[in-house]
Amino acid sequence: MAHSTHRTILISGASIAGPSLAYWLDRYGFEVTVVEKAPTIRTGGYPIDIRGTAREVADRMGLLPQLRKAHVDTRKLSYVDADGHLIGAVRPEAITGGAEGLDLEVRRGDLADALYAPVRDRVEFVFNDSIATLDDRGDRVEVTFDSGAHRTFDLVIGADGLHSNTRRLVFGPEERFHRYLGHTFAGFTLPNEFGLAHEGVAWNTPGRVAVLYAHEPDDRVHGFLVFRQDEPPFDAFRNPGAQRELVATMFPEPTWHIPRMVAAMRAADDLYFDIVSQIHMPTWAHGRVGLVGDAAHATSFVSGQGSSVALVGAYILAGELATHADHAAAFAAYERTARPFAEQNQALATSGAAVTIPGTREALDARNAALLNPAELMGAEFSAAYTGLVLPDYNHAG
Repeated sequence: MAHSTHRTILISGASIAGPSLAYWLDRYGFEVTVVEKAPTIRTGGYPIDIRGTAREVADRMGLLPQLRKAHVDTRKLSYVDADGHLIGAVRPEAITGGAEGLDLEVRRGDLADALYAPVRDRVEFVFNDSIATLDDRGDRVEVTFDSGAHRTFDLVIGADGLHSNTRRLVFGPEERFHRYLGHTFAGFTLPNEFGLAHEGVAWNTPGRVAVLYAHEPDDRVHGFLVFRQDEPPFDAFRNPGAQRELVATMFPEPTWHIPRMVAAMRAADDLYFDIVSQIHMPTWAHGRVGLVGDAAHATSFVSGQGSSVALVGAYILAGELATHADHAAAFAAYERTARPFAEQNQALATSGAAVTIPGTREALDARNAALLNPAELMGAEFSAAYTGLVLPDYNHAG
């Protein structure tokens, strides 16, 4: 290891990238503090995939046995037309381009728990708090928290997601780096009155999709309502009532399960409303502050790769910090190694949207026809992106 064992590092965010980074930094001898605005690690959530290079990271962390037990094993994705009639059904791998029997699909909360458990007693976690101000003094970073506490760290890493507070404080407003991909969505849970288990069902019209997803035969399913919108509905972000009204207006059909989903969306106490977007930044570090995960390079949920890229990025950032005594050299090496992989996976969002949310009648008809020949549904770029990076070996750093 380079002369870095006593460096203190603050990580903002305890979702996926944050605990992953904390694990590797602690392993390399750093003093790590994680601050998280939520009161605890967030449980539940929709399933996420761990594929390719990210699966290798999970293996190096010793997490594969636990994640295999948590695997939700989605077995079928079905597609119905505007009237609710079945068009076709395929294995998930036909859409995702993953490797059957190798990819892992787990609830987001189960992954978060798996990442948190190895470090909960080794790393300082500060919940119910957030960074209020950052002052990079050149040789240290002075941090003031919302709680009023003041502390000093050698480095600060923003792992606080698409709408990163750390990025805003250091790099400027999100609008500078935000790339809207033309869709808005609402996610929520609702009673499983549909007899679904280990499967997803998608209703499509051009530019719109309604999805029901059940990972277990239990009493709740995940619902998603996604629609094309040329301009982001910024006004709705400040008005929860306007969010629900906008989504309901976009799904007026009295067919299939649309009325039931709209009613559940209106009543949901777990509604998540956002736009489909990515983060593109010219650099992921400034001075003694760096970014990892969605804060640096959000891929968007239609890529299916956000958590996987976060796991890989955290592994590389920690390894480079442990290898280089100089943080600037470490940040540069991290970005040089991880950026091509992140950008390759960001590019999947366009292909993913073409399959899941075809924008025109012609595109929808082509997708539906491809359901009869699943090999046509995914491009080679999918699987190539998942494994697009050979992980460096940082064992010498430990």
